[in-house]
Amino acid sequence: MDEFASAPGLPDVPDEVVRVLSVLPSASMVVAPDGTVLRANARATGLGLVAREAVTVADIRHLIQRAADDGHARELEMRVRRPPLGRELLELRVRVAPLGSGAILVIIDDLAEERRVDVVRRDFVANVSHELKTPVGAISLLAEAVLAAADDAEQVRHFAERMQVEAARLSTLVQDVIDLSRLQGDDPLTRAEVVSVDDLVMRAVDEVRTLALRSQIEIEVGEPCGSLVYGDERQLLAALRNLLMNAVAYSASHTRVAVGTRVSDSLVEIAVKDQGIGISANDLDRVFERFYRVDPARSRVTGGTGLGLAIVKHVSQNHGGECTVWSEVGVGSTFTIRLPIYTPSQTSNESVLEVEMFSEAPRPVGTSGEAQS
Repeated sequence: MDEFASAPGLPDVPDEVVRVLSVLPSASMVVAPDGTVLRANARATGLGLVAREAVTVADIRHLIQRAADDGHARELEMRVRRPPLGRELLELRVRVAPLGSGAILVIIDDLAEERRVDVVRRDFVANVSHELKTPVGAISLLAEAVLAAADDAEQVRHFAERMQVEAARLSTLVQDVIDLSRLQGDDPLTRAEVVSVDDLVMRAVDEVRTLALRSQIEIEVGEPCGSLVYGDERQLLAALRNLLMNAVAYSASHTRVAVGTRVSDSLVEIAVKDQGIGISANDLDRVFERFYRVDPARSRVTGGTGLGLAIVKHVSQNHGGECTVWSEVGVGSTFTIRLPIYTPSQTSNESVLEVEMFSEAPRPVGTSGEAQS
């Protein structure tokens, strides 16, 4: 449900306007003539267009000021960097109209949906043609081998087991391609809700703990941060789960994986640190690319599809954040998801809580590729 924050001592917003805005699918807000945000729905906050009772995009502020000066409604399409990190371009249609109370109504629509759908369609075809041929070919060859060895029960059993492995790999790959395509064409705010970061971490750890125990790897969780984010809980859980599974898959037995959270300015950071094989400097710039693998042989052993980190990148960007990586060969890797904090009240203050990790602080590297998953 959309939530609104009010600022005392400024023009009142009619209850009728608040009720209308609460059901609009568009990002919407009501601002005072001086630009102070009086009311803002959750979608406006989730897109990063409102922070601390102020509009964060200069072009929108300018349009609001023009409407306040002459009292005329205006509409403008614009491309702006998505606050607060500016990693993603937003294509917006912004409409402003003065209200009788002296306040100004602002309604903002995201125009990028059609373009996202086109990109999804092209990438889906490319992904299918690029990766699905290998397991399909393997299953075909194994089926021929089974037919050729029909009189040898031991050989039939061996080839049938290999077919099961390849079929499972194919199923996982198809699901990852579908998930990635949905992420590239999806707007997480259409199913967004307020999500507890601490609950998200605990759920992801619980889902990966059995795999970690089987590999004799200990998962450590830092102190809770008490922060909230706004977005699609299913997507966020999948991203964090992928990072944890990656950390476990590329770590040796009797090592540790640490999950820590901390608040930095208006962002919450979720860091997953392992003591695994690490990633060379030559590969760091490509670790988030679709189907890119640092060690293809190890990926075959672990069953990785080469899409896990690409999914993490797109989830982070869809939520107005980013994922960075620090790594050193033979020492380990730290992947950090950074997301805008959701504040129910524009006047509330977030305390900064830091979680100690068991090694040095990571040096961030921007998202641009994929390696391990």
